[in-house]
Amino acid sequence: MTGRSILWFALGAVLALITLVVVVVMPAVDDACEDYSVLGPSQTMLPSLGSYAPGDPRAAAAIGTATATPPNSSVTQTKSTVTGTPSLAAGSGPIRRTLPLAVGTFTVSDVFGARGGAHLGVDMAATDGTTIYSVSDGRVVAAGPASGFGNWVVVDSVDTNGRSYSAVYGHMWDSGVHVRVGDTVTAGQPIAQVGSAGESSGPHLHFEIVPGGRFTGGRQIDPLPWLDGAPTPDVGGARAFSNDPRCSRGFGTAGGALAAGKVPPELEIWYRRAGSLCPQVTPSLLAAQGRQESGFQRGANSPAGAQGLAQFLPGTAVSTNPDDGQPYVIDADGNGIASVWDDGDAIIGQGRYMCAIAHKIMAWQAEGRVHGDITALTLAAYNAGEGAVLASGGMPNQFAAHYSETQPYVANILAMEPQYRAPGSLGRFTPQAGSSGANVVEAAHEWLGQPYVWGGGGPQGPSGGGLDGPGLTSAAVFAASSGTVTLPRTAEQQWEAGVEVPMGKLAPGDLVFSSFGPRGPAQVGIYSGNGQMIQSVPGVDARSRGGVTEVAVPGDARARRVL
Repeated sequence: MTGRSILWFALGAVLALITLVVVVVMPAVDDACEDYSVLGPSQTMLPSLGSYAPGDPRAAAAIGTATATPPNSSVTQTKSTVTGTPSLAAGSGPIRRTLPLAVGTFTVSDVFGARGGAHLGVDMAATDGTTIYSVSDGRVVAAGPASGFGNWVVVDSVDTNGRSYSAVYGHMWDSGVHVRVGDTVTAGQPIAQVGSAGESSGPHLHFEIVPGGRFTGGRQIDPLPWLDGAPTPDVGGARAFSNDPRCSRGFGTAGGALAAGKVPPELEIWYRRAGSLCPQVTPSLLAAQGRQESGFQRGANSPAGAQGLAQFLPGTAVSTNPDDGQPYVIDADGNGIASVWDDGDAIIGQGRYMCAIAHKIMAWQAEGRVHGDITALTLAAYNAGEGAVLASGGMPNQFAAHYSETQPYVANILAMEPQYRAPGSLGRFTPQAGSSGANVVEAAHEWLGQPYVWGGGGPQGPSGGGLDGPGLTSAAVFAASSGTVTLPRTAEQQWEAGVEVPMGKLAPGDLVFSSFGPRGPAQVGIYSGNGQMIQSVPGVDARSRGGVTEVAVPGDARARRVL
């Protein structure tokens, strides 16, 4: 054998060995969340949601327990209980489910897929005040106001076969929501009462099942076969028993409402966790605040001595959190050191401090000492100190820095926050495939009936209790574009966005402008078809609040297309 032959033989052997290593060692799929091997009872990132991981022997003990009497319940209505034992790829076990309303108390008034496929749940008409039950064991990840629903409850759960899913309940009155974010609930437990809030024509429950998680990449399915015992399908989204944070995505916590891919990947899990510490502080708010504070840059130092990702002053970092008696910055990442320079410690500390501030401000509001929006005031206190909020009775206004620094700080974060929020996390609307104009109209429909408030609204939705004209268009376009298009604040500025279209080619979703003056239009709305537009209009007199409604397109209208 010649030297060249030996060389080629050796090279071939090396390449074969590398190929073998790659085949054996590398995973069979690029996305670990799609690989069944990431599932396992000892690998969960979350506490138990009331069910068990695949193969857990405790699952067998759950058989037959679905008919148990709900704890602390005096309700005597008869409920229909469904128990099935499908065998799935992720494991097998009993499915613990109940109907959301008692048998005989409701009729199905609209089915899944109605309205041209836009109806992503089932409507159950019932008498106002009828008890709503949790259909399964789980944890509450949203409870309260939601744009299309008026109010909603979202519960994340895991079947005993290991599949994650959310149950969504909508249209309750403010007084009809009886759980809070973070609560653990059990199948058959009363959680709410039927109402007719939001986009509703009469008392009913809008009910959805979302395999993969409502805020963690899942998709709605027809809930009626599921309630009848059909297995929970795998449609993507969160994997509840994964040890990879990319697979859980905040499932089972309020952290799921953080939009994926909006913050540096290594920081995402920390914002999700910090945004799950209290209902008043969301992961999207913390992410926007982090962008404002440090631009997500480690090692940041301010002239005032603030340090790290969350820009903690050293004295504040070690101060005692009145909620639990520990310092605000703790050893969240478990490396043995509590440090503002560590990603996890800094972001969890940011969440802990924001929650503590929110709790103080809520107490002051209850005493009548402070007035204003809790989120805005919490941000202001983070920047200027709680004492500045208390001394001002609300938004700090005692010194020049309060106007030049604190108030712009709050405004910037609130304007950025929607960019970090998962689409649809404040209500029913989620952009669907198809016409972007139709999505704008659908988003605008979510706000019908919302009061008119001059200067109210923006990409984040209503503010100050309502919306004005450009606030409505900004909210609808931002939602319809999944946060990629942010319109400016005024009708005159919005007139500069997009391209003008002839009125003869007007299409649903186009912005309609009117009442033109020297500086541009004073009014703006959204064309909805058939000569109508959705617009937020002021009341006609002192007794009318006005609000978001459908009106005829005015004669002096001109239009622009922004999507």
